[in-house]
Amino acid sequence: MLHDTGVSVTSSRYAIRGGRPGRERLRVLNRVMAETTGELLRRAGVGPRARCLDVGCGGGDVTAMLARLTPDGFVVGTDMDETVLSLARAEAADAGLRNVEFRREDITRPADLGAAFDVVYARFLLTHLADPGGAVVTLCRRLAPGGVLIVEDIDFTGHFCHPPSDAFQRYVALYSRVVRARGADPDIGPRLPGLLAAAGLGDLGVRVVQPAGFSGDVAAIAPLTLEAIAESLRQLGLAGAEEIDGTVRELRELVRDGRTLVSLPRIVQCWGRAEGV
Repeated sequence: MLHDTGVSVTSSRYAIRGGRPGRERLRVLNRVMAETTGELLRRAGVGPRARCLDVGCGGGDVTAMLARLTPDGFVVGTDMDETVLSLARAEAADAGLRNVEFRREDITRPADLGAAFDVVYARFLLTHLADPGGAVVTLCRRLAPGGVLIVEDIDFTGHFCHPPSDAFQRYVALYSRVVRARGADPDIGPRLPGLLAAAGLGDLGVRVVQPAGFSGDVAAIAPLTLEAIAESLRQLGLAGAEEIDGTVRELRELVRDGRTLVSLPRIVQCWGRAEGV
């Protein structure tokens, strides 16, 4: 988201640029999402001794949040992008977080992490997967009895912009097209409760959040994200450089103008609990 992420999917399927440039976009996105994600983790009952897994952790922003919430537990962050994992390790060390480790992993070919987890978390991951239902089942297998799976994901066409902007609508349409062309679902958010229920989780909870603003980080996400999918758009023949560059310029002008209210997608937060012992 969007994402979080150098997500745990193969680079051939992930539409958003990763690596160091992708990390900077994720940093902006996390500043927008930190408050609502933190509230979600507390609402879902993350305790101080929890063993946590952050799947598709990207630069480790939520991994670090989980580590601070679990001073007597530990957190493992996994991702496919070794560049962002290296950055995440360095940032965690600089922050003095000693209950964190990061491992390279593809969620479609999960590794043996050697532990069952009280909390498994994924933000903006399932939207990039061709088989999100299968991924949810895989995530559930990593839960300890009574553990909780927490997911956040997008309903991308749920953006709004006022006054209306043709450039903003082009951005939403282009992002949706490139994700669908990769075989994934840019509007997966409303499906989350059904996916968790189908995987056998109970005690489901759901909330919807949608950051919006006239300027600053929330307004900067649209041009940053369009730049991050530009290569995928060109490779798939969905847009040329002139259209992409022109739309990015117009979106940046919306940010500078400060009079247009723009949102992130609707974001569905959902959690469910595995059966106890």
